[in-house]
Amino acid sequence: MFGKIRNLLIGQALKTEELKSEKFNVFWGLPILASDAISSVAYAGEEILYVLIPLLGILSYKYMLFAVGLIVLLLCILVFSYRQTIQNYPDGGGSYIVAKDNLGVAPGLIAAASLSIDYVLTVAVSTSAGTAAIASAVPELLNYKVIITIGLIIFMTIGNLRGLRESSHMFGIPAYIFMAVMFITIITGIVRYYVFGYRPTPVLSIPNVTGDITLFIFIKAFTSGCTALTGIEAVSNGIPNFKEPSQKNAEKVLLLLGVVILIIFGGVSFLTTLYKGVPNSNITVLSQVAAMVYGKGIMYYIVQAMTAIILVMAANTSFAGCPLLLALIAKDGYMPRQFTKRGKRLSFSNGIVLLSIAAIILILLFKGDTHLLVPLYAVGVFISFTLSQTGMFMKWIRSKKGAWRHKAFINGLGAVLAGITAIMQGVTKFKEGAWIVIILVPVLVFMMLSIKKHYNKVAGQLKLPLDEKPKQIDMAVQKNYMILPIDTLNKSFLKALNYARCISDNIIVFHVSVDDGATEKLKKRWDEYNLNIPLVIKKSPYRSLVGPLVKFIESEEFVTTPRDTITVVIPQFVVKKWWLNFLHNQTALFVKSVLLKRRNIAVTTIPYIIEE
Repeated sequence: MFGKIRNLLIGQALKTEELKSEKFNVFWGLPILASDAISSVAYAGEEILYVLIPLLGILSYKYMLFAVGLIVLLLCILVFSYRQTIQNYPDGGGSYIVAKDNLGVAPGLIAAASLSIDYVLTVAVSTSAGTAAIASAVPELLNYKVIITIGLIIFMTIGNLRGLRESSHMFGIPAYIFMAVMFITIITGIVRYYVFGYRPTPVLSIPNVTGDITLFIFIKAFTSGCTALTGIEAVSNGIPNFKEPSQKNAEKVLLLLGVVILIIFGGVSFLTTLYKGVPNSNITVLSQVAAMVYGKGIMYYIVQAMTAIILVMAANTSFAGCPLLLALIAKDGYMPRQFTKRGKRLSFSNGIVLLSIAAIILILLFKGDTHLLVPLYAVGVFISFTLSQTGMFMKWIRSKKGAWRHKAFINGLGAVLAGITAIMQGVTKFKEGAWIVIILVPVLVFMMLSIKKHYNKVAGQLKLPLDEKPKQIDMAVQKNYMILPIDTLNKSFLKALNYARCISDNIIVFHVSVDDGATEKLKKRWDEYNLNIPLVIKKSPYRSLVGPLVKFIESEEFVTTPRDTITVVIPQFVVKKWWLNFLHNQTALFVKSVLLKRRNIAVTTIPYIIEE
């Protein structure tokens, strides 16, 4: 039943040879890897106004354009900088690989931790913003925004578990429709305002305040709007997901991404200054602008629907990039190796599931409020920007190959600007939640170093020297004892006994007595079968099953030498339907889990299949 449901949701398993067909080209790569950055325009400008409007009132729109201009400039620098990263690191990995190779392990892990946090926040922010867009059009849904957001994350998870090709087709078309709708809205809004002299009444009134702009306020507004730049690195991270020539395709997607963000972010921000959208928790600024440009007609609802869809689709950037990043980190031994394994549909399914669980936890903690999540959002990504660009700068300084001077200048400028932005974000948004990211990054780095330490320790203990050969066993000196725990005499036990007899003649059947009546019944049946094997019975007043067995093995009653092998053979029921496991006590699993921790005891499980 479970297998049928899984196949229905994520599809039939794919062969390893089909991996090449699962990669995407430029047309499908753009909406998948650019959806995060493209969707950020839906709330980036609004975040700028959240800072300015309460303090400056009508003057906010003037300074909003200055902030947007600086963000666009930073966008252009980052696009050129990451183009060089793509050219030099064809296997992807972005900030993590660049920082680790050029700055050392610690900076690489800091970049990896920052990026991982950003990927989780991308899913949480984009889906909660999508829910906000839905609720702006249908206010009755405001009370259900947490449930709706979690449902959207689960939908995205299932879509990505189906594989790269299907997810790109499923989520790519809505992204192109959103781009088209935004282009039409920007052109329509500008033409109606300047050509036809259209001056609608703002949906919400602008606060009647006339404060003065300060450097701190402007910096805070600028850093709030930098959420528009999140997702740019996803292209350099996801190079292996592109069809050949993967680097050339990734470069094209990065350039197209920069152009699309420039047009949509700049255009929507300009419309906001013309039509005077005001940030509000119940209706988004983009919704207000669409209502003033189109009225409450069909185009307004199309804008809201496509905005909601692209905001949800933005999570796809994380689902495409994060599992690949985790796989690269795990390959180096800093994350559990399970993240390097591809699932049935050739996606890194363990990374996808972990990402969705972490995002759902964030949604529950912050109650699906986009405005509360955004301050955590861009801090991590700008830390990774800084480390990536610094790593590339050091690469050119050390190699001095080709036109290294102008390349070093581009990456150096990117590093300085990203570093300054990261510091400004940490300072201006510290109390609003940035402190959480600042604490989480070193915690994750410590965790990754601990995992690596554990893997190194295990590898050291398992390493087999060339001069170490298998030991010669003298069966006259070294004995193999088989111990069979028994509760009742049945076919399952008999199968285990038959197995033990094939291995050794030194067999002991061990029974822990917790019920005198049941023990007497067992002794009677044992005598009836006349098996000629010693039955050892130990009473357990505290109903412990494993304790008496271990105590017996270590006691003088059971005489063994250090060379002897002790194998505990455990019979275990196997039912074909997973839910039937709940109908049986899992004594065998419990006993095995305890015994496996003891160096001198081997454990063998003998399955007995119960036919339905």
